[in-house]
Amino acid sequence: MNSCDLSGKVAVVTGGSRGLGLEIVRALSRAGAKVAVASRKRSACDAVAAELLASGRHASAHGFDAGSWQDCNRLHAEVTERWGGAHILVNNAGMSPIAPSSRETSEQLFDKVIAVNLKAVFRLSALFGEQMREAGGGCIVNISSSGSLRPRPNFAPYAAAKAGLNVLTATFAQEFGPTVRVNTVMPGPFHTDATSAWSKSEEFMSHAKRTLPLGRAGEPSEIAGAVLFLVSDSASFTTGACLTVDGGHSVGI
Repeated sequence: MNSCDLSGKVAVVTGGSRGLGLEIVRALSRAGAKVAVASRKRSACDAVAAELLASGRHASAHGFDAGSWQDCNRLHAEVTERWGGAHILVNNAGMSPIAPSSRETSEQLFDKVIAVNLKAVFRLSALFGEQMREAGGGCIVNISSSGSLRPRPNFAPYAAAKAGLNVLTATFAQEFGPTVRVNTVMPGPFHTDATSAWSKSEEFMSHAKRTLPLGRAGEPSEIAGAVLFLVSDSASFTTGACLTVDGGHSVGI
């Protein structure tokens, strides 16, 4: 039996209309899952769902503001109404704006970064995790960042939020075990539409060649294998884990 066969499973992916989230959506769909695509722009979610449906797969689109507790409640209700619940939750939505300095970081920016990267993960994991436990099992994968291990001064709120997300992984793994597994993937530098301006810059590429064991940033498709592993039967004895997918960034100089 193929351990990555997700036929009959329902997966929810936040931030699923672009970047790493889109690659995760496509990978889960190819593995047979019905995918609920959620992100801030409903039209972008509609486009991704249409792509999956045109390939003979199953999908639904959901407009979703990750900074809103009420939107977390609404997303859970919509997925429950449409699919009867979820077997997989991938908390991928995030934002990483950089302020000139900590002193110049506004309260509004700080609160937004914490809400999108941490509060939404807590609320969605609480809702879907309890639902999964009552249904007999499921998997939650939180997308963190290698920056939670190697923070830099210019994005302290983001790194702190992602470090908090790692703690939520450990907490929910205990709360929802043994039937629900909860794990973290920690990406390092990746080329996406939001990051390519710096990840493909001459300065970064030169730095990567000197300091990263693999000498480069990752391609979005390279995140999918880690997520598929963690939601598959191959990871049946894996929970509360933090898996780095960072080209060696966490061990680089």
